[in-house]
Amino acid sequence: MKQVVLITGGTSGIGLALAEAFLNQGSDVAVCGRSEIALDRFSRAHPQALAIQADVTSGEARTTMLNAVAERFGRLDVLVNNAGAFIERNFANGSDAMRDIEQEVALNLIAPIQLTGEALNRWPTMAAIVFVTSGFALVSPTRAPTYGAAKAGLHGFAEGLRRQLAPRGTHVLELLPPTVDTPMNANLTGKKMPPSEVAAVTLKALALRRPMALPGATKQLPLLLRIAPNAIKRMVSRM
Repeated sequence: MKQVVLITGGTSGIGLALAEAFLNQGSDVAVCGRSEIALDRFSRAHPQALAIQADVTSGEARTTMLNAVAERFGRLDVLVNNAGAFIERNFANGSDAMRDIEQEVALNLIAPIQLTGEALNRWPTMAAIVFVTSGFALVSPTRAPTYGAAKAGLHGFAEGLRRQLAPRGTHVLELLPPTVDTPMNANLTGKKMPPSEVAAVTLKALALRRPMALPGATKQLPLLLRIAPNAIKRMVSRM
């Protein structure tokens, strides 16, 4: 039986790469996004998939989105909480550090928790739930401390949820990507991992039922934080 997969923020970057990877393995895929232009582009490229315009921070929009998935496919097997935003904030310099902070936290932390709960209420025995966090969930970046805080919160939620859902057989996977070649990182220099490689590592981790998918540079991060935490923190302090 085909898996039915819903990916938030699935029209670009890591979300798009995951959507294409799931489609290539024969899954039924739904994606959501806020940009009508991006959704139209996705639909033209992947007419077999379902593209839904939705802001995941809106409860009404999440309900409409899950209704659309249920109407089209009848169920949901895999939920991928990918939508997010990286916002730089400097609390030591300037008065704009708090601007739109509620929206940032809502998108990066609250919405994926709410959507997960709402999806589980409808489909209590989903096969898998994926949370896209970041290496910054383990060591917060200097230039974006609220992003690090939100991703750390999502990391903690995934960890506890994994234990809660284990008796049901639902696999909870956390994806911690490194710097990836996405629109969000367009202005960054240095090495960037292709989104397709991140997607391949993620699908392998799902197949092997691993708790974490650690592509590229994040593969050694948990170990390095145990054996050389100060060196990692010095490195991140420059980010």
